[in-house]
Amino acid sequence: MSTPKDFISLADWSTDDLTRLLELAMEQKRTLKKEGRLPASHAGKVLGCLFHKPSLRTRISFEVAIRQLGGSSLYITDKEIGLGSREAPQDVARVLERYLDGVMIRTFAHENATVLGRNATTIPVINGLTDLLHPCQLMADLQTILEHKGRLDDLRVVYIGDGNNMANSWLNAAGRFPFDLVISNPGGFEPDTAVLENARRINPGLKYEAIADPVKAIEGADVVYTDTWTSMGQEEEAKERRDVFAAYQVNNELLAKTGKKDTILMHCLPAHRGEEVTDEVLDGPQSVVFDEAENRMHAQRAILFELM
Repeated sequence: MSTPKDFISLADWSTDDLTRLLELAMEQKRTLKKEGRLPASHAGKVLGCLFHKPSLRTRISFEVAIRQLGGSSLYITDKEIGLGSREAPQDVARVLERYLDGVMIRTFAHENATVLGRNATTIPVINGLTDLLHPCQLMADLQTILEHKGRLDDLRVVYIGDGNNMANSWLNAAGRFPFDLVISNPGGFEPDTAVLENARRINPGLKYEAIADPVKAIEGADVVYTDTWTSMGQEEEAKERRDVFAAYQVNNELLAKTGKKDTILMHCLPAHRGEEVTDEVLDGPQSVVFDEAENRMHAQRAILFELM
């Protein structure tokens, strides 16, 4: 399996290549902490950052990461492009590859990322988030677990909440790494069926359980992961979702059900404090949420280093 040109889904990458990216991210992080800078290995390279959805972490982490490598970035909104409305996505891709050395897209429809990747044949396209997948966040998550647990194998990772792009990305990761994954959500809010089937195709020995009861699901967890119940674009469903997910709040009482004192709590942010997670848990001693947020920059820098 050759290294892909793009970073659109973890399922496109082999375990060895993903592991190499994680090792590079941690090595560069150590160098940066020790020496205060990295070699300008990508001087003159320009990354175009295309945003249909705004983001604190995605924008700043990508822009800082490419600058740390000696390159630069452009912030582009869909007002300039009109992807699929004013201009065909395949034409946009062919134009951008004449100007840029790489494209990061944070968008709604996953097809926007895949079409750009197929048609921008000479530069990489990186998925900064789609409604289906969030692979860059998952790489930061895996890096954070490695730093706090020292391994990925023989861990019980429990995701509690909406079966959204993060749940789907955890399924892709479980298809590549030997941890046990449990996803807990109410009926009708499960992860994408096609993503699950593909993870099982990639890894027939996939260690995955769906457990609707969050109290049962969280037992023995080494990692507890949660995310907002209402993603961007679902604002009209917010009240209904708060009612449906009320029993899935990660609070001190639920976290204690792990039976372990060294369980770590993760959240990709932004958090709706008092909904999917309480202040006491998010700011508590088991939370590694802000290490996780920092690692967005380190994990993405490794991806940029590799692909650009």
